[in-house]
Amino acid sequence: MLSWLTRIAMACWRPGRQYARMSKDDILNDDDDSTTGDSLLWSRDLEKHSFGEFSFAVVQANEVIEDHSQVESGRDATFIGVYDGHGGPDASRFISDHLFLNLMRHARERGTISEEILRSAVSSTEDGFLTLVRRSCGIKPLIAAVGSCCLVGVIWRGTLFVANLGDSRAVIGSLGRSNKIVAEQLTRDHNASMEEVRQELKSLHPDDSHIVVMKHGVWRIKGIIQVSRSIGDAYLKRPEFSLDPSFPRFHLPEPIRRPVLTSEPSIYSRVLRPNDKFVIFASDGLWEHLTNQEAVEIVYNNPRAGIARRLVRAALNMAARKRVMRYDDLKKVDRGVRRFFHDDITVVVIFIDHELLGNSTPVPEMSVRGFIDTVGPSNFNFLQGVDAHARSIN
Repeated sequence: MLSWLTRIAMACWRPGRQYARMSKDDILNDDDDSTTGDSLLWSRDLEKHSFGEFSFAVVQANEVIEDHSQVESGRDATFIGVYDGHGGPDASRFISDHLFLNLMRHARERGTISEEILRSAVSSTEDGFLTLVRRSCGIKPLIAAVGSCCLVGVIWRGTLFVANLGDSRAVIGSLGRSNKIVAEQLTRDHNASMEEVRQELKSLHPDDSHIVVMKHGVWRIKGIIQVSRSIGDAYLKRPEFSLDPSFPRFHLPEPIRRPVLTSEPSIYSRVLRPNDKFVIFASDGLWEHLTNQEAVEIVYNNPRAGIARRLVRAALNMAARKRVMRYDDLKKVDRGVRRFFHDDITVVVIFIDHELLGNSTPVPEMSVRGFIDTVGPSNFNFLQGVDAHARSIN
């Protein structure tokens, strides 16, 4: 039964995939290059989700873009995912293809959405990717060194659930006193640059004096990686995936005794309040150049349409200034070389219109990757919507 539903769901979501994957080759670019003159920046100005509107933008820095992201929406729920890959796009692409389906499956089994359901969906996705690594490493050994940060948000029944691994970040903009917009970071950065993360790692590995090492002025775990939580990075989690000296960048002098990284997400839930206006989900490339407060002020003080692109351009202007150059000059730098100036950046801004939180409103099919209507007897109602759409296309 479940496999049949999965096949039906995949058929229904395929038309929206060009939208959700936010890949330069797949996406319809509302931000024509003539607008910004930056061929590596693309975006959608404004789309609808279950409880308001959203905007997204992506800029590429690497030779092959390693970020993937998605927005799934329907009558009663909205799902947002930002996956910042490293070592290649395999892990971030895998998460984009499987995490939402895993969430659907677990939610259908339990008839609800909860922090534990979200945790289980992340765990299933990690297990699935490690299985792929095991099957592939014989012909593609470096897949064991591919990983991804994972930032997920689900709005359901007036509650926002957020799961995070790595240093992507969710920041909510809320009206405070005197109607001033206030930034609140909903996630914790799992990055060795944070003192609390280094202390956590040292306490978990008291017998390893090199668990965190300062290398080229940057704190790195085992001298290799900055993030302490991820999907993938199998060689830092299980001895069976260790890489030999022919890959010196990823070779560990001694086999690991216990996982160096973890796939355990930080989970957060919040009942949305009337003064909560929007949430910014973004990879760390944005936060490297903008503070939380700067970002929410940009969103609050400008029109909704194109706001994600505006955030990305603000970050790129700052990245250019740090190199004593102009953004106009940065636009001329090709992908690959651009990585010396900034990272791949993905931004999704989710606006919350509270009058819609208690209502079911239709969402245009092509504005979403999926049709998330329910997962069981609860108010999520999404298999019913998938089934109805499946009949319409057969």
